[in-house]
Amino acid sequence: MPSGSDTTAETAPTGPDADRPGPRSGPAVTPPTGGAVEGGDTAEGGETGTAAPATAAEPSGGERRPGRLRRLGLLARREARRSALAAVGGLALGLAFPPFGVWPLSLVAVAALALLTHGRTARQGAWTGFAFGVPFFLLLLKWLSVVGWDAVIGLSVIQAAFLALMGAGLALVSRLPVAALWPLWTACLWVAEEWARDRVPFGGFPWGRLAFANTGSPYTPLAALGGAPLVTFGVALTGGALASAALVLWRLRRAGGLSPRGALPAAGAVAVAAAVTVAGFAVPIPTAADDSVDIAVVQGNVQQAGMDFLGRPMKILNNHVNATLDLAKDVKAGRIAKPDLVIWPENASDLDPFQYREAYARMDEAVKAIGVPVLVGALVDHPTKQGYVENQGIVWDPKSGPGASYTKQHPVPFGEYVPFRQQLSKIITRLQRVPRDFYPGDHTGVLKVGPARLGDVICFEVAYDEIVRDTVNAGARAIVVQTNNATYGRSGQPEQQLVMSKLRAIEHGRPVITAATSGISAVVSPDGTIEQRTKEFTQDVLTARIPLRDGKTLADRVGAIPEWVLAMVGVLSCAAAITIGRRGRTDEKGQ
Repeated sequence: MPSGSDTTAETAPTGPDADRPGPRSGPAVTPPTGGAVEGGDTAEGGETGTAAPATAAEPSGGERRPGRLRRLGLLARREARRSALAAVGGLALGLAFPPFGVWPLSLVAVAALALLTHGRTARQGAWTGFAFGVPFFLLLLKWLSVVGWDAVIGLSVIQAAFLALMGAGLALVSRLPVAALWPLWTACLWVAEEWARDRVPFGGFPWGRLAFANTGSPYTPLAALGGAPLVTFGVALTGGALASAALVLWRLRRAGGLSPRGALPAAGAVAVAAAVTVAGFAVPIPTAADDSVDIAVVQGNVQQAGMDFLGRPMKILNNHVNATLDLAKDVKAGRIAKPDLVIWPENASDLDPFQYREAYARMDEAVKAIGVPVLVGALVDHPTKQGYVENQGIVWDPKSGPGASYTKQHPVPFGEYVPFRQQLSKIITRLQRVPRDFYPGDHTGVLKVGPARLGDVICFEVAYDEIVRDTVNAGARAIVVQTNNATYGRSGQPEQQLVMSKLRAIEHGRPVITAATSGISAVVSPDGTIEQRTKEFTQDVLTARIPLRDGKTLADRVGAIPEWVLAMVGVLSCAAAITIGRRGRTDEKGQ
């Protein structure tokens, strides 16, 4: 009999005892996904609906064991029906995110993956998780096609590998003794998967977290207690509870009919799902202002969308300068109240103002015309490391000129710097379009801009919990997201990034101001409401009075502790499942 986590699935019944370790016997029963219990990794006959002998995997006589690729092909063929259902579940999860934004589908997708991996071997669960993950990320990241579909496919496969690991974990924990805790293990494994994917490789890629599909759902307020990980946990726990209820009802139906007593576990699971769903409504979201400030957000627009959005030199800078000069005229004419500060987006200057006098002069002209400090975005040559560039937000004062600055801490791999440049650029010539690497900053973006103490985060950094949290804990009274999404305009990516601003507003009890070169610029209140937003690829100016807050949410205080605890519970549940499984096989052999 095979050892380890890849115990054959044929011996696992789908009745009430399916979650109990130890000896199993009796015929297999068709699971609720519509496919019969396959022969797992042992029987090539596929979906026969009867158990294959455990010895079927052992080569007999002089037979050679099939090669790894052949075994993978056999697994794919046997799992075709289940894989197709997993792919549908992955697409459903993709539709939960903007620009579609059907958040209830995130619950359906979690429940579907839990059911499809229930009672399976770790290898089968991993395959199902991968089949779920690839279409999910292909749909979610289709905006990357402007770079090339090979980039979409490559990144999707890498990200789906994390879901494959989670699929293996889901299969393992579905065999733990206490079936009522299955939704808990499921939810913790979702948090663990996101914990890993947010950090590796190259600093991680947090896109596609369940929390980011639920920035306008009943689960959103949970962010004020435990950040994005707690929102993910609430969504996954609900989906897991619904899967548990569905599984109980299916087994009762297969056993010959429903009964009130038999349906009690299903009712309990539904009650848990309902309780978690409404729990968010009981979470207080702090919004009271300690002070306020009048701001203006300038969206200058770009010459064109796509990879070549920069156009000719000075074009983007002149767009932002001219929009600011028009704002100054409106203020002078009394059509608009004079703001206390102005915010420009990331890359508002396409030339280093400290290297090009014309760029410096134009920026200084705009700031002096409006007469208040302006937080500008510019690419600046590194002062000591030749060949490197810094992505900065710079406080530009109408009297003293450029002052304090923030340098983006988390440059985007393969977009703002190229890992293993010397080796990879020879193979992937497209990487030569990133001529210089961005150098990361080493401190948070708390900047004094006029009367306000703002926390600056740049573009993709809004997706990383620790960067925004550290900025707030360092004293930021409002959050500014300077971004440039011109490359991915009208692709859904700006909408996906904007909902992250909504979540961060609730998580930290701060207004979030998004300033984008080409859109979407927005003003988000501390309760997550989008008060104003611009259209894409238009020149526009937003003016608003925003609250400034000093208080901290519970999420700010506890930091990453909830995420680490939940992720550790998920990992330990897998370890427990492996240990119990091995002990059960040892006892069986002893008999």
